[in-house]
Amino acid sequence: MTRLFASVAVLALIGGAAMAEDAKTPAPASDAAKAATPAKPRTDLTADTVVATVNGKDITLGQMITVRDGLPAQYQSLPDDKLFEGVLQQLIQQTALAEIGEKRMTHRDEIALEVQKRAYLSGSLLNYTADKAVTDEAVQKAYDTKYAKAEPTKEYHAAHIIVKTKEEAEKIKKEIDGGAKFADEAKKYSTDGAAANGGDLGWFKLADMVKPFGDALVGMKDGEVVGPIQTQYGWHVVELIGTKMVDAPKLADVRKKLEGDIRQQAVEKRVTDVVNAAKIDKMTQGIDPSVLKDQSILGN
Repeated sequence: MTRLFASVAVLALIGGAAMAEDAKTPAPASDAAKAATPAKPRTDLTADTVVATVNGKDITLGQMITVRDGLPAQYQSLPDDKLFEGVLQQLIQQTALAEIGEKRMTHRDEIALEVQKRAYLSGSLLNYTADKAVTDEAVQKAYDTKYAKAEPTKEYHAAHIIVKTKEEAEKIKKEIDGGAKFADEAKKYSTDGAAANGGDLGWFKLADMVKPFGDALVGMKDGEVVGPIQTQYGWHVVELIGTKMVDAPKLADVRKKLEGDIRQQAVEKRVTDVVNAAKIDKMTQGIDPSVLKDQSILGN
């Protein structure tokens, strides 16, 4: 809800600011000259630098940056001056509304704020954990473990036609044996997304395919068409277009994937370690799980 409020407010305010700018009456030449003189950039800015106050409540540069970081990418790419004004106006609105909201805060609101606080702090800790885990040494170790001793692997380039029944597949295979082009038959009969490309599945490793399909490919020669082959998806007619041996990827090519794995492993370990070390007492006996649907428990 906070992000939605920020996005809508920023978009509305930026649009409003643009229209207001267009509607302005041209200023006298002397005033325009003064306005054109840029202010000297400040060099003393910190997260606590106050950029505005609302009824005595400070709005800081750090708060503005935090709001900006939470906006969707399309808003973050707006011109700096428009985004700055939009974020500032959103915080002014939010601060003014929050002052009233605090006076009418209910127990439901207190609960929601506590949940949001715990979610933020736990997420912040896990982000810190993940960031700290990704080092050049960790990435290199992960690469060496997975790829350093990896032998070249065989990849296959194949196409298929998939239909619902064995009889349909047999009919299609017979037509191909009689001279029909595989791609034309795929476009005409196949029921999956590859049909538009003549059934072409591109290059893949054997392990990427279901076993009956992969087993058939192993014994095929380039250009050969076999079928029907049954899998859980239906009946296939398969053409092996070609094969090639592929060396292990270079570190640069898989770095992002390895970093993602390292981050995930670090997060999972941190969660497991923290929960295992915590003293946890559950008092759920006698509570019907359907109670989570009862909004009346939260009050008004």
